[in-house]
Amino acid sequence: MSLPVPVLPEGVDPAWLPSAAFRPLGSRRTLISGSGPTVETVHGEVAEACARFGGRVVRDCGPGDSSYDLVLELDGPEDLGNEGFTCLRRDGRTTVTAYGPSGLLYGLFHVVRLGEKAFRHDRQKQAHRPAMALRMLDHWDNVAVHPVMGQVERGYAGGSLFWADGRARGDLERVRAYGRLLAACGINAVAVNNVNVHATEARLLTDRIGEVAEIAGALRPYGIRTHLSVTFAAPMVLGGLPTADPLDASVRAWWAEATARVYEEIDDFGGYVVKADSEGQPGPFAYGRSHAEGANLLAAALEPYGGTVHWRAFVYNHRQDWRDRTTDRARAAYDHFTPLDGEFADNAVLQVKHGPLDFQVREPVSPLIGAMPRTRLAVEVQATQEYTGQQRHVCWLGPMWSEVLRFRPDGDTEVGSLARGGLVAVSNAGDDPFWTGHPLAQANLYTFGRLAWQPDANPYRFLSEWIELTFTPEEFEETGETGEGARLTASLSEVLAGSWQTYEKYTAPLGVGFMVQPGHHYGPGVDGYEYSPWGTYHFADRDGIGVDRSAATGTGYAAQYAKPWSEAYESTDTCPDELLLFFHHVSYDHVLHSGKTVIQHIYDTHFEGVTEVEEAREVWASLSGLVDPARHARVAERYEEQLRSAREWRDQINSYFFRKSGVPDAHGRRIY
Repeated sequence: MSLPVPVLPEGVDPAWLPSAAFRPLGSRRTLISGSGPTVETVHGEVAEACARFGGRVVRDCGPGDSSYDLVLELDGPEDLGNEGFTCLRRDGRTTVTAYGPSGLLYGLFHVVRLGEKAFRHDRQKQAHRPAMALRMLDHWDNVAVHPVMGQVERGYAGGSLFWADGRARGDLERVRAYGRLLAACGINAVAVNNVNVHATEARLLTDRIGEVAEIAGALRPYGIRTHLSVTFAAPMVLGGLPTADPLDASVRAWWAEATARVYEEIDDFGGYVVKADSEGQPGPFAYGRSHAEGANLLAAALEPYGGTVHWRAFVYNHRQDWRDRTTDRARAAYDHFTPLDGEFADNAVLQVKHGPLDFQVREPVSPLIGAMPRTRLAVEVQATQEYTGQQRHVCWLGPMWSEVLRFRPDGDTEVGSLARGGLVAVSNAGDDPFWTGHPLAQANLYTFGRLAWQPDANPYRFLSEWIELTFTPEEFEETGETGEGARLTASLSEVLAGSWQTYEKYTAPLGVGFMVQPGHHYGPGVDGYEYSPWGTYHFADRDGIGVDRSAATGTGYAAQYAKPWSEAYESTDTCPDELLLFFHHVSYDHVLHSGKTVIQHIYDTHFEGVTEVEEAREVWASLSGLVDPARHARVAERYEEQLRSAREWRDQINSYFFRKSGVPDAHGRRIY
């Protein structure tokens, strides 16, 4: 029996799967061969499209029947894997062939992305396989509303999709629709609760695992495996044991028994996510044990079932003395984990943030990536824009993530190939009608999934895909207004393509981070964390700015990189301008490779950034007749806030550094 397509509640945006995107598929004759639950999902998708647009879908037919425009078949070679597929257009027929049912599902959505192009002209057979086996979202969702963090920690898109009133949502139809959106961009795993595991979340592992199973059941039809964040102290918190020592036999037995019960409820359960010895969370350090010993405890419990433990490498001293310039938060992950290379179990994945700090608008790639060749690493990025505008500002992060994935730590192999444990993003979706709060922030979620599938691809290609799917230019073709459709597409590309660089211009310059208000992390706070136990980030004084991370005179962080990067970052002569203040403390009159002084660069970019937001706002306003009114109104409202905030950033940053440096703006603009 085919599985019906999930029905969105009234008023919820269809994102990149509007009905119009299925018109080329639904107006044709389709044959589907194969069986199993995921094939039933594929059949449901095609049947719904055909019912809407007049086509016809048939299950397995006899040999020699050639009357179909599209064939979706489970008949591919084993080397395609469970998720790969081929696509061929010949003799008037488009054929998608997969070895595994998930591959057939991804092949279907490939045809949807191609649209009419899938049915025009012959195309040679092309194989499509995901470069990364795991493409996961971490939801920082609290089951119960937390008194400080609320429902979703660092969430800027409403409440949780999974949890309400302290329980799993009773109606999971929207969760199923969410799984559909994720599958359509290539995501195959979701961790459904906060990495900061509070008391209520801890119980999901044991007496409330049935609620997790309900969510897993809603996501499963679209090939999404469910993962769970757990507390390292679970044997004590939930099991009443006096210890959580990873080498204690009773602790190991407790985890084995608890994990067995999880798999009784969820037989395709993905595994655990753990934040340990980090920002107050319990971990193996309390028992004098290493993080490898801690991770391997959980890996052993998961191993019989094919599960994986994702052990986060976000471990650092968050009780620093700001006067001590030898302490460097950026060094922490490398110092903690590189001595453990080769000690982690095969089903343990070390999950490493893409930069050494915490998802700032500009950071170097973490030196830990590439420094542990005998350990499976997953790279973690943040779609939820905690430090990049919180989904109140347009900030498409595709170019940032692409830079990370293309970076070659050893000068040879790209990060996208080194991340054998997969790519993970902190999710930016919630129960907001537009899923991501800011409708244009959907582009980040879509681009993440597509880059996780193909990390060496041009991210602007995926931006174009998202625009064409979400805003359906086909509607303009039907009315003959193709020029308006082209203008819409070009305008959307214009406001999104450079938005990351625009955000960087009016916020933190040249690799400086954490110039934000403490706690909520929104808006400018130049000294917000400068005298904080969480770290010190710019060291601005009357003579200069920046953190000396050189090996010769600073914290030695630059030496954590292999050549040629250690040499490039060590010297101000070779350090890239955009990272200069991350690696060096320099005078305000230091001349950048661009030819500008540091202080003039700060002034100029902050004025430029505001101007670019003003221009983008006007471009969006010009699209009022071409975009759904509700979507247009929400984005217009967010642009007003972005412009207000950008002006605030410009004025505070420029005034601060004028007062520090005493250097006036070369162009005579008012900066105080």
